[in-house]
Amino acid sequence: HEGTTPGGSTADPMGLLDMHILLNFLADADAFKILLEMKMKKRQKKPNLPSTVTELVTEEGSKVFVVGTAHFSDSSKRDVVKTIQEVQPDVVVVELCQYRVSMLKMDEKTLLKEAKEINLEKLQQAIKQNGVMSGLMQMLLLKVSAHITEQLGMAPGGEFREAFKEAGRVPFCKFHLGDRPIPVTFKRAIAALSFWQKVKLAWGLCFLSDPISKDDVEKCKQKDLLEQMMAEMIGEFPDLHRTIVSERDIYLTYMLKQAAKRIELPRASETEPRKCIPSVVVGVVGMGHVPGIEKNWNTDLNIQEIMSVPPPSTSSKVLRFVIKATVFGLIGYGCYRIGQRTVQFILSMPTTQNCLQRLTEIRPRH
Repeated sequence: HEGTTPGGSTADPMGLLDMHILLNFLADADAFKILLEMKMKKRQKKPNLPSTVTELVTEEGSKVFVVGTAHFSDSSKRDVVKTIQEVQPDVVVVELCQYRVSMLKMDEKTLLKEAKEINLEKLQQAIKQNGVMSGLMQMLLLKVSAHITEQLGMAPGGEFREAFKEAGRVPFCKFHLGDRPIPVTFKRAIAALSFWQKVKLAWGLCFLSDPISKDDVEKCKQKDLLEQMMAEMIGEFPDLHRTIVSERDIYLTYMLKQAAKRIELPRASETEPRKCIPSVVVGVVGMGHVPGIEKNWNTDLNIQEIMSVPPPSTSSKVLRFVIKATVFGLIGYGCYRIGQRTVQFILSMPTTQNCLQRLTEIRPRH
């Protein structure tokens, strides 16, 4: 039948309610086929994609559309939404790990507040999760993020939240976390730096205060500028670049390939032969990772090596001891000063003075 809207205009011949009623009467395989056909019809054969999208193809014929984003950018959000709507993917992969997944379900206001607030509780949690050195480094990087958040008035990760919402609107679309766990990244990054490199990096992050405009963020979507920034970073901290960027390029590439496995179509019966078709994947990653993903795409990847955490170096142990000794020393000195002031305050009270005066007047009996 043909329905009408309250205004009298003609609605879709098959409304959502009618579709749900129909699917209830169909076998799972038939329902799957109908929804899959609807999805395939909606999928554009020649999608009109933003310039920030890189198309890659697997050996099995699956297509992967990698959206390179700036993490503080409204334009990147629109690029992600348009790409998912155009290609109707089977899987969406984002540059997040399980330790940062909470940002997907937080609203912008809460995230903005969280990003700006760096307190002792967050520091303790970071140290407990990652160890002393990695925890301190994480807090310093959070400070950088908070600095950008304050400058722009925008919470990070908006493109990931848009990807999560849009993936939920695509039939049979899975959502994957594609980044290496952040504790592994921080621990490997700290282990790769010398003692003085750690000091130099921490000093630079502590005193970061340069103003950042929205135009600066949008410029990060240009590959030439980004590669120039990466080259400057490599010259100063090559080992840091290797652990935070290059190794994660490998991990992200591996996860995108895993997500791009061929998908099996439902069968009406067990006797019907299995049929697999190439899948379509959308990857949402920072623009700085796109060149590395392209570079590693046709390479056999082994992520076991980049998942191991090396034991702490001698300099790390010494620095950890110095930090702990400094903290306990400050606490001890604070207690001493508080105690000293408390004793002086009690002795200066009139009641205490009277008691002491009486005690001095009492002479021992012979």
